[in-house]
Amino acid sequence: MTVINPNRAEAFSLLTEFNRNESLIKHALTVEAVMRHFAQLYGEEPELWGLIGLMHDLDYEQYPEQHCIKVREILAERNWPEEYIRAIQSHGWKLCCDIEPLSNLEKVLYTIDELTGLIAAAAMVRPSKSVLDLEVKSVKKKWKEKSFAAGVNREVIMEGVSLLGMDLDRVIDETIQGMQKVAEEIGLKGYVA
Repeated sequence: MTVINPNRAEAFSLLTEFNRNESLIKHALTVEAVMRHFAQLYGEEPELWGLIGLMHDLDYEQYPEQHCIKVREILAERNWPEEYIRAIQSHGWKLCCDIEPLSNLEKVLYTIDELTGLIAAAAMVRPSKSVLDLEVKSVKKKWKEKSFAAGVNREVIMEGVSLLGMDLDRVIDETIQGMQKVAEEIGLKGYVA
């Protein structure tokens, strides 16, 4: 068995083979962009981090009850590297699998997956409907409203922030910056001039 190093085009093709839901695809693109942003902060490889971010929910639409489990089978059949598969699975730690995030890549993915959902929701309720003019304080205000984006697991975000050894405000700020880079592509450009 020859292990492959998939490129972004191959990964995106596989993502859209398993996912048709536009919201899930936008979420994958969001997480990809934020992972690339954090890779640069850590002096790591943006292509690799982005690829893991893009593929992190590959199995979610078709196999929601086996999320982070079925992805191993799907990617192993296609000869993806073990480190890629493990990284993808680790974002489900304590939620749907027992693979603890260990590397910086894994810890960032675990932390920002839920956070991107909160930030996207916070951007959508702004008059501008944009992430481009979104500030950390606005996200923090929404964070405190438990009924706002109630599906976002704030405990996971806080555990991830702790794993990263970063301040929550900094993680929110860096995540916003990553999302701003693809604002139009993910539907969050809004009406900012």
